[in-house]
Amino acid sequence: MTGPFSAAAVASLGDERLDWRFKGLPASWWGSTVAQIRERSPDLFADGATGPVCVLRADAVTHNLATMASWCAAHGVELAPHGKTHMAPQLLARQFDAGACAVTAATVSQVRVFRAFGVRDVIIANEVVDVAGLRWLAAERDADPDFGLVCWVDSVAGVRRMASALSGAQRPVDVCVEVGEPGGRTGCRDLATVEEVARAAVASPRLRLVGVAGYEASLGHDIGPDGLARVRAYLRQVRDAALRVAPLVETDRAVVTAGGSTYFDVVAEELAGDWRTILRSGCYLTHDDGLYGRTSPLRDGLRPALSVWAQVMSQPESGLALLTMGRRDVSFDQDLPVPRGLPGSRVVKLNDQHAYLRLGDGERVAVGDWVEFGISHPCTVFDKWPMIPMLDGNGRVVDLIRTFF
Repeated sequence: MTGPFSAAAVASLGDERLDWRFKGLPASWWGSTVAQIRERSPDLFADGATGPVCVLRADAVTHNLATMASWCAAHGVELAPHGKTHMAPQLLARQFDAGACAVTAATVSQVRVFRAFGVRDVIIANEVVDVAGLRWLAAERDADPDFGLVCWVDSVAGVRRMASALSGAQRPVDVCVEVGEPGGRTGCRDLATVEEVARAAVASPRLRLVGVAGYEASLGHDIGPDGLARVRAYLRQVRDAALRVAPLVETDRAVVTAGGSTYFDVVAEELAGDWRTILRSGCYLTHDDGLYGRTSPLRDGLRPALSVWAQVMSQPESGLALLTMGRRDVSFDQDLPVPRGLPGSRVVKLNDQHAYLRLGDGERVAVGDWVEFGISHPCTVFDKWPMIPMLDGNGRVVDLIRTFF
């Protein structure tokens, strides 16, 4: 294999046959392969989609890929998009084609998915303390000298545990010291601890120190003056840690990495420098109509690409419609879904399989109507859909995107 992933492994997803496992898709497609449906380019709803059904918009995905790639190039940063957003090799392949330098994962299980599709370069944005997982990673790296892996360390105890589990490994694992904040998530809480952990990593022949890491969005998603000031203060701590660790780094060029999908502009401003600055944003690919529609630095440039369609099943009282969409189908951890084409209406509650739509003044729906809903926080929509149709501007299917959660 050459390149950042196996094109053949990704292409093989076209051979999968459709059946009852894939909710929302027309039963008329059962027995056909993904490639056959893609070649036929049918109309999803005319072919018999059943509600709810999640879809991607091809033009918006293409636009978002190009927009983010251009932004990163203009700001002198690299991008290792967080693969947990979609866990879809077809989408990840497009991110690599658009210039991504690696994929970010959160768990060893996610890495296993990406490695099944030949992904060469992986960042695990956590300290790995799972002995079985570490041994699997070591075996995978020993079997493939091109497999590049970086993960975090944030304690001497973690360094020792990793070194012990990797005792038989032929190659050291690259690590960044993670910088945290009091009351926040993982990461060293002060510069003295950063240096202590860095020196422990350097002292271990099983690890190789390559830089520092942070995650500013663990502080929240407030883009007001107070929220931005707090994020900048934290990122300056990351920068101070990078400067302190720089003399210890065991590679020619240090890595400094941070950046979710809300503050990546501030990350570029505060952390771009002589080292490799790597962002880990993931939600830019599909954007949304909620959290990132309000907070993304590119909220005026990205386009929402992911939505869920549901049908009106009941209108039991005036001004209220119940639809065939619930917590099993759409995200609700950040905001409730947003009805498109009904600007005065809003979803007020979700059950497992029902959405309560309070209709705006003068807005009407009828039993059986399809309603499209924008979403907030794509990560918790993708994980509910093992196969997602991608539609062109005329509503015709141009691909079927397979996810692996």
